[in-house]
Amino acid sequence: MKKLLTVIFVVFGLTSTFAQAEGNLASRTIRLPELFIAGDLSMSETEYHLETGKYYRWRITSDGAEEFAVMAPELMRNSWVNQIVINDLEVKPMGGIYSVEFDDAGTIDIWFIPVRTGRFEFWVDGYENRGMLGAFIVN
Repeated sequence: MKKLLTVIFVVFGLTSTFAQAEGNLASRTIRLPELFIAGDLSMSETEYHLETGKYYRWRITSDGAEEFAVMAPELMRNSWVNQIVINDLEVKPMGGIYSVEFDDAGTIDIWFIPVRTGRFEFWVDGYENRGMLGAFIVN
């Protein structure tokens, strides 16, 4: 089976580094520094350094002063997203996500495993030219 998967990845040009994970990843969650976004157009974090095959929790909190959509489509396309938690309610996104939106103050947690290396930008939609832009560097 492993040989067949290798052939499939080569045929489709997906020859990037494979993530290696052993055991229960959920028992070894790495909490990223929380991203605070505010109505004064500030963001608390602009760069995160991650490794493929590790399980991360990204907490995003908005002060609710503005309606913000936090976008990270390339990171999410290159990650396995386990769940999104909003007010202790879990969403299981089976097909991935590309953004989360805040209409009011609140916190959203995204639990994911990056599976491909690269630099993946995240931003607040409509405000990226005003400094609300960052990146995930995945090795």
